[in-house]
Amino acid sequence: MRIGFPRERDRSQRQAASTHARASARLGAGLGLLLLLIGAWLGYRFLKKRHIMKRKEMFFKRNGGLLLEKQLSSGEVNVEKIKLFKSKELEKSTDNFNTDRILGQGGQGTVYKGMLTDGRIVAVKKSKIVDESQLSDFINEVVILSQINHRNVVQLLGCCLETEVPILVYEFIPNGNLSQYIHEQNEEFPLTWEVRLRIALEVAGALSYLHASAAFPIYHRDIKSTNILLDAKYRAKVADFGTSRSVAIDQTHLTTLVHGTFGYLDPEYFQSSQFKEKSDVYSFGVVLVELLTGQKPISFRRSQEEGKSLATYFITSMQLDRLFEILDAEVVKGGSKADIILVANLARRCLNLSGRKRPTMREVTAELERIQMSEKTSNGGENYEEVEYVRTDSIEPWDVASSSTGTGPGLDGGPSSSLHEIPLLPYKSW
Repeated sequence: MRIGFPRERDRSQRQAASTHARASARLGAGLGLLLLLIGAWLGYRFLKKRHIMKRKEMFFKRNGGLLLEKQLSSGEVNVEKIKLFKSKELEKSTDNFNTDRILGQGGQGTVYKGMLTDGRIVAVKKSKIVDESQLSDFINEVVILSQINHRNVVQLLGCCLETEVPILVYEFIPNGNLSQYIHEQNEEFPLTWEVRLRIALEVAGALSYLHASAAFPIYHRDIKSTNILLDAKYRAKVADFGTSRSVAIDQTHLTTLVHGTFGYLDPEYFQSSQFKEKSDVYSFGVVLVELLTGQKPISFRRSQEEGKSLATYFITSMQLDRLFEILDAEVVKGGSKADIILVANLARRCLNLSGRKRPTMREVTAELERIQMSEKTSNGGENYEEVEYVRTDSIEPWDVASSSTGTGPGLDGGPSSSLHEIPLLPYKSW
């Protein structure tokens, strides 16, 4: 037994050594495989990050980022008024563009509610598509609109150009749009005559500023009640400059595609495709009539004789001396007859089929200021017979019906006529 013990011990030692060697080999192979996987993963992450960076650089250049940087470095633009947002910041602010954050959507894109890192609530407008041939104009407009500082214009805070389509960031307006208050019952904020007159004056003042007081004249091209938002104090804010154009003085904008919303669309622009400042005046006139009557710009409930468009219906009613039959009850209750007729006559002048015969927005603003001052200083005792309707020559009803389908806030009992609708407003709350 003792003679065989060393042999058994040697055999055991060899077996242990062999087992240890195999274990070491397996461990080494496992560690090697792990290191290989880690290396492959890090390589993938590096390549993916590089690919993402390359895509962002490509999008940034394609979306006019270099042109924007050139303008910002020129010294002619107030850099503090426009910010270039990073895509990650906007993804985080909107919870990766969560559908629960959608404020509104339409043909141009989708608007999301977001919160920036500094706590500011913003409206993030993500476009659907951008025509590369118009990127230079787009960047110029972004720069110009970012420089606008008017209390009744929604402020553009900045943009993000490193995404597939440009993203615009606006101040958030909490109390919805004017259309909701005109056409829906709202006990919290009733639209009295005084409120309607104030809102009309605020919108007129904003358009007057855009047309005449900004560095370059800016034409909105889609004025409608859904694009007039109400802030925390229910002050009017003109929004949605998606189709706006800045122009050199004494120039008009000729386009091959008519932009706007039927019911608000200037018939002269519709026929000629030549947009002028008086085209905005016409659209404002329709909004003014909405405020007076409480009716929608297009209604298929009206008879053919009355006219499907509110503009036609309003002009016809004034020609037949039936103005007070179509007014909203709040207007009749709160306004003096004389001042109501003055506003109605102003609206009718805005709706003149000839753009040259329409007033400028500066003239409209001045007239509304006079009427508001009259409201504040009088007791509403003016005799309505003392104020006559304006009899304007060559005004004929212009009716329009759309062939597009769907429903929209500007229509009453019929298909939508909006060429695009994307208001920066909350449809839901969080």
